[in-house]
Amino acid sequence: MASFSARGVRLHYRDSGHGVPVLLLHAFPLSGALFDSQVTALSGQARFVVPDLRGFGHSALGDGPTTMEQLAEDALLLLDHLGIGAAVVGGVSLGGYASLALLRHDPGRVAGLVLADTQMGADDDAGRAGRETLAQDVLARGVDVLLERLLPRLLRPSAPEALRASLAEQIRATQPAAAAAALRGMALRPDSRDILSRFAGPVLVAVGAEDVLTPPAKAREMASVAPQATLVEIAGAGHLANLEAPEPFNAAVAQFLRRWPA
Repeated sequence: MASFSARGVRLHYRDSGHGVPVLLLHAFPLSGALFDSQVTALSGQARFVVPDLRGFGHSALGDGPTTMEQLAEDALLLLDHLGIGAAVVGGVSLGGYASLALLRHDPGRVAGLVLADTQMGADDDAGRAGRETLAQDVLARGVDVLLERLLPRLLRPSAPEALRASLAEQIRATQPAAAAAALRGMALRPDSRDILSRFAGPVLVAVGAEDVLTPPAKAREMASVAPQATLVEIAGAGHLANLEAPEPFNAAVAQFLRRWPA
């Protein structure tokens, strides 16, 4: 895994494959390893740039809340570092929020969007308060809080135990300070309906049929707003559709990427 410095913060990333550049931003509280299946299956069709977002995986944590704007700036600096102008930008959950922030910050760098198990709306007052409570609990009690409160909602109830155990291991590797910073950053994000409605490029909206965190209704709402959206609902998957149902997810992404011939 390679690394670079984003304004003094050391960030790690993977760069593999050939074809249209695809920047993938992972979910909370995981790492770029979330996309192993996509990179393995589709690297003959696209060039995948997959960072560990600041504070997660092998990347360092900066100061203050990890805002979506900061993640977007990190991602743009990574594209600059690699000499990539525009890319297909995609994200799952938190990564979707960061993708929309990147679109707001520099729409000319976004050739297309993949928004998976995410939403365009901002948190309401109750949502922001809930994130702050969870952040404080994580700082006080450690990441076991995330295993108790979040893990059961990331996967569908019938998900294989081996997959659940693997996800738990990734969550245990998260620094409490990084989790709290990201929770506080997500609470600060603005509504992105306006920027998504103005985006003229193609958008793939994917959602697990059993996603309870950002359910299919949220995906349908995004697809109704984006002028060139394709909506794919994936059976047998919860909030991490690309992890629980990689074959149909990869098929949808592969079809979407055919818009940019190698």
